Amino acid sequence: METTFDMFIETEVPEDELIVSRTDFTGKITYVNETFAEISGYTPEELIGKPHNVIRHPDMPKSAFEEMWATLKRGEVWEGYVKNLRKDKGYYWVFARMSTVIKDGKPVEYKSVREPVSREKKIEMQNLYDKMRAEEEGQTRVVLYIDNEKLKEAEGLEQ
Repeated sequence: METTFDMFIETEVPEDELIVSRTDFTGKITYVNETFAEISGYTPEELIGKPHNVIRHPDMPKSAFEEMWATLKRGEVWEGYVKNLRKDKGYYWVFARMSTVIKDGKPVEYKSVREPVSREKKIEMQNLYDKMRAEEEGQTRVVLYIDNEKLKEAEGLEQ
C-alpha cells in the first residue's frame, strides 16, 4: 500500500487574478474562468455540469455552507473565507463573494468571485473551522505520526 499526503500541498491564488464561476440554483457549475480551472487543477470541461461541492474541502464546516445557501436564497450577497479541495487533493484558500445574477428582472443563476487570502487570515480561519467542526460535527482534524514498524504491521493486517 502506497500512501501519499498531497492534502498538505497548498496552491497559492495569484494576487492579480480573480477566480470566477457561475452555478444554477441547484449548485451545478455552468461557467468557470481559466483561473478557476487552473487553481482547482481541473479542466473547464471536467467542472461544467458538476456540483460546485466537488471542490469542497473536508476541513470546511457544514454550517458555513448552510449559512451561505440561506443568505443566497434571501437574495443577499454572501461573503466568506473558503478552503477548497483541488483535483490532486491539495488545497487553496479564497475569500468568496457570491450573489444572484439577475437578467430581465429575474434571478437566473449564482455568481461567485474569489480572491486571495493572507497567510494570517488562513491560519485564523483554519483554527476557527477546526473549532466549528469539533463543536458542530464532533470531528477533529488530526495529523498523526506513527512508528514505521507499526505501520507495516497495520498494512499487513489489511491484506
